[in-house]
Amino acid sequence: MDRLDRRGFLECMAWAGSAVVWTTAGGVLSSRMLRPAEAAGAPDGGFSFVQISDTHIGFKGQANGDAAATLQQLLDRVNALRPAPAFVIHTGDQTHGQKPGAFDTVAELLKGVRTERIFYVPGEHDVFLDGGTEYLTRYGKGTIGGRGWQSFDYKGTHFVGLVNVLKYKGEGMGALGQDQIEWLEKDLAPLTSSTPVVVFAHVPLWAVYPQWGWVTEDAARALTSLKRFGSVTVLNGHIHQVLTKVEGNVRFHTAMSTAFPQPAPGAAPAPGPMKIPETDARRMIGLAEVTFVQGGQPLAIVDSTLG
Repeated sequence: MDRLDRRGFLECMAWAGSAVVWTTAGGVLSSRMLRPAEAAGAPDGGFSFVQISDTHIGFKGQANGDAAATLQQLLDRVNALRPAPAFVIHTGDQTHGQKPGAFDTVAELLKGVRTERIFYVPGEHDVFLDGGTEYLTRYGKGTIGGRGWQSFDYKGTHFVGLVNVLKYKGEGMGALGQDQIEWLEKDLAPLTSSTPVVVFAHVPLWAVYPQWGWVTEDAARALTSLKRFGSVTVLNGHIHQVLTKVEGNVRFHTAMSTAFPQPAPGAAPAPGPMKIPETDARRMIGLAEVTFVQGGQPLAIVDSTLG
């Protein structure tokens, strides 16, 4: 997969929002960030869903003293959408290092979301302590072999949730593994090439910045199965900033955290929560309107903030 140098990364990266409203119609997926009291406006015959990521409940630092409060702000905006989103996807790191009670706090907050269902994939912070035992106890039911992988169809679009964080603690990068890649090939095989496909996982499925572990080592093998489809969107979290890339028929989108920002690649000795005043951080975990233009054009990102 292609690697961007720092200049190229900064040209296509923007500090932006923490939850994305996605709409689909006619096989075309479009996105924008939440704004207060916004009408979702799903096209006729289409639907909308929301992506949130990296809520890091249990985190307390200079950038944010109460990650639960900023998540609740976001959820209030989700609940203001009319019509309500069909479902919500959480792309991992619900907790900050599995702090005691953090999963319970997230679950309680998300009970208040007005949507049909919430789908989850784990982040590395959700599996650090026990290799995923607690996460899978909560969210493994109904996934493939109880291992967290899953797929579902909704109004003609095929969704695939992948787990790429179980080896992260030891190897410092995302990995899917042979079993999951083989399952993905079989899962996609019955679909026609005209079926829109949305893939979601925590660590990016392209080489954003391998020096910091912002890469999935075997993603290229998984993406081979997606080459025949005309419309593929890959949604990730992990890097706490909005980044987009178009590679052939695949459009990659990473989401901002609801809890704290991380530095741009190479702008600090290592990734991690930025040590900045909370007022500054809220401008970096704010919201943005994102418009996708079909035909390989870049996303247009217009910032609005929590601060």
